[in-house]
Amino acid sequence: MATQSTTLQLTLLSAEGLHVRGKPANTNVFAVVRADSIASHTTATATETNGELSWEETFSLEVGPHARCLTIEVKFRTGAGERDIGVARIALSDFLGRSVPGNSLKLSYRLRDWDGRENGIVNFSVRVAPPPQPNAAADENG
Repeated sequence: MATQSTTLQLTLLSAEGLHVRGKPANTNVFAVVRADSIASHTTATATETNGELSWEETFSLEVGPHARCLTIEVKFRTGAGERDIGVARIALSDFLGRSVPGNSLKLSYRLRDWDGRENGIVNFSVRVAPPPQPNAAADENG
């Protein structure tokens, strides 16, 4: 039985309502996105405009055949390192295999801190990248 990976094109759009120790977190914020893998992930740094955080950054993420969820961790940098703001775990079944207008789906998920308390919302869009086309030259010679 062949196993095949899927490539997701994920665009982190924005985040809202982020707090650290009761204060708004609007600077030095970044996100780490992974699909059931600690080793395979991508990072995007947010920018703050008029009090809102946005990324507007698109990247590809390889999803293995046995992956069950997508994880978005929102963190911020301090002088002493990094601190967690919140995490959202999204079941891949929420968007894989769905018929989506324009092949892109916009989603918003609640972030929770490591104690389970709500701590903001992350907004993103996702689409499944089309599978690579076979090489036309290989077909002609084949």
